[in-house]
Amino acid sequence: MDVTIYHNPACGTSRNALEIIRNAGIEPVVIEYLKTPPSRAELVKLIADAGLTVRQAIREKGTPFAELGLDNPDLSDDQLLDAMLKDPILINRPFVVTPMGTRLARPSELVLDILPETHRGAFAKEDGEQVLDAEGKLVV
Repeated sequence: MDVTIYHNPACGTSRNALEIIRNAGIEPVVIEYLKTPPSRAELVKLIADAGLTVRQAIREKGTPFAELGLDNPDLSDDQLLDAMLKDPILINRPFVVTPMGTRLARPSELVLDILPETHRGAFAKEDGEQVLDAEGKLVV
């Protein structure tokens, strides 16, 4: 299965999503979007395919969001996209694309919605939170 993750290795949620994908027996294409940002068309498609608004796809925490005045409700989607493309840290992560769909995997286990049920046993996040049991089933 072709899977692409727009990844930030400094982000725990992104690292967890990557490991969930690998736990399914899939080695994804990893795009470190801070080094290789998506084009405007790619970013617009990621956001739309994930069923999000541009505002929902912008990252506030740990970014220059506030300093740039991006919380201004009068800013258009185009203005927000311009900011995200100029400073890719403003793109929320991780976006994951599979033939089954596109998700902003926040929390990381949302990636399970677009992966086949091919998980190889238990999986716990970096913080120890159990996500999958020994049979590879979601822990509720």
